[in-house]
Amino acid sequence: MLFRQLDYFVALAREGQPERAAEQCCVSPLALTAALTKLEHELDVTLFDRKNNFEQLTPAGERLLRWAKRMLAEHDSFKAELGALRSGVTGTLRVAISPAASTTAALVLSAFCSTHPLVKVEMRSRLTNTELYRRLKDSEVDAAITRVSPEHSRDLDLVPMCGERYVLLAPANILTGDPSTLRWPEVAELPLVLLTPDMQARQVIDAAFAEHGVVVKPQVETDSVASLFVHVATGDWASIIPHTWLWTTLTVGDLRAVELVDPTASAEIAVITGTKDSVSPLAREFVECAEKLALNEFFDQRMLVGV
Repeated sequence: MLFRQLDYFVALAREGQPERAAEQCCVSPLALTAALTKLEHELDVTLFDRKNNFEQLTPAGERLLRWAKRMLAEHDSFKAELGALRSGVTGTLRVAISPAASTTAALVLSAFCSTHPLVKVEMRSRLTNTELYRRLKDSEVDAAITRVSPEHSRDLDLVPMCGERYVLLAPANILTGDPSTLRWPEVAELPLVLLTPDMQARQVIDAAFAEHGVVVKPQVETDSVASLFVHVATGDWASIIPHTWLWTTLTVGDLRAVELVDPTASAEIAVITGTKDSVSPLAREFVECAEKLALNEFFDQRMLVGV
């Protein structure tokens, strides 16, 4: 069995058509299918259901796909490690980031890229939590920065980065007085723009309102963090965001950040990788950079300064 055969197999499983897979692998469709037929003979199994024109894997093919992805990732990691020994840390780091953790990720990536200027970073950020963890377990990414999810993070290594708390971001004209804290039922009476219900941050927010028997009905919902900030900046709406976002907030208008209590909704952000025996050299370097940052202190100071 050759790594080339595994490359062809993974490409065909991904693309579903020999022509597209061959184009991705820079070979002819005939060469690709011949290599896969040889692989099936070596393993004495059928990997694809030919009746569906290679679009469906057999049970044996499903098992090989998981194993092949790990093997190819290990192969790439080993080549990267040899390259690092020759000429310093190089290669491509693949990172998955949940949208809510993007502000934290920017600080970690800044530190990493400053330390390793020869490394290229490929970032994927528009992923559901389930898809993010799947890609990590299938070795499709080297590391992830996201909220810790106990049901998804089994068998993975977690390095806690910071805890995020939820605050109200609002124009001063919407607030009564200059409160230092607000309770969730009070916030429900304000004109709100919130993230859509399918996003992690919104689910934390809805759970906090639910503790008071409140079903929040925002006037505007958006799946864009940038759009959320723009709407608040107009002076017509308030929003609820993690306090880790405040350092990126533009000082447009007279905005206030007010802590929300009863409950103090929170979540933990972590850098997550595969287990120590499978993590790539670049991911190890990434984790080491992350561990040196004092992000809780940074975000708490930004909260004190305000927006």
